[in-house]
Amino acid sequence: MSVLFGYFLLGLSLSAPIGPINAAQLDKGMKHGFLHAWLIGIGAMMADIFFMVLVFFGLVHFISIPFIQTFLWLFGAFVLIYTGIESVNGARKVPLARSDSGNSAYGKTLLSGFLLSVSNPLSILFWLGIYGSVLIEMTVRYDTRELAAASLAIIAGIAFWDISMAGLAGFFRKWLNGPLIQFISIISGLSLIGFGAYFGFEAFRMLFG
Repeated sequence: MSVLFGYFLLGLSLSAPIGPINAAQLDKGMKHGFLHAWLIGIGAMMADIFFMVLVFFGLVHFISIPFIQTFLWLFGAFVLIYTGIESVNGARKVPLARSDSGNSAYGKTLLSGFLLSVSNPLSILFWLGIYGSVLIEMTVRYDTRELAAASLAIIAGIAFWDISMAGLAGFFRKWLNGPLIQFISIISGLSLIGFGAYFGFEAFRMLFG
């Protein structure tokens, strides 16, 4: 259970840094309410699941190769630490996406969240490094059922953050001030740096025993 909770926290940390999706959720929530903000998050989460499936079926048969394992640990460490540093450094600059439409249809809002995430050139690299590293650890220690459970725990962490952001933007918009957003961004950035350090340690251990 503690292992699954760790992957839940990983999914939560991956979603928390302030970026295009969170900015779009804040914008939609403040303009159109909770449901539109949540649909942005669901659309982005669908893109995340899409990338996870691509990584799973594309790499799961090759990650037992030591070179591939080391590369994924190093790549995951780089992406996590870089993203964490960017989150901390960019905490004072939180741009909100502008909307040029009124109460747009739910389907359009869902699609916009998906496209915003799937069109990000860093997304596939991000999930290749992060989820690839997770696959390494889980396939060595656990069976396919436990690997699926860990994947669902990551998705649950993402979903929890999405609905939390939608709730904050839709219902508690008066409390959603700059200092709170900056605090969340800094904490999530430090969490990502911590995960990155762990991945880097695993890569070092594989390289030098």
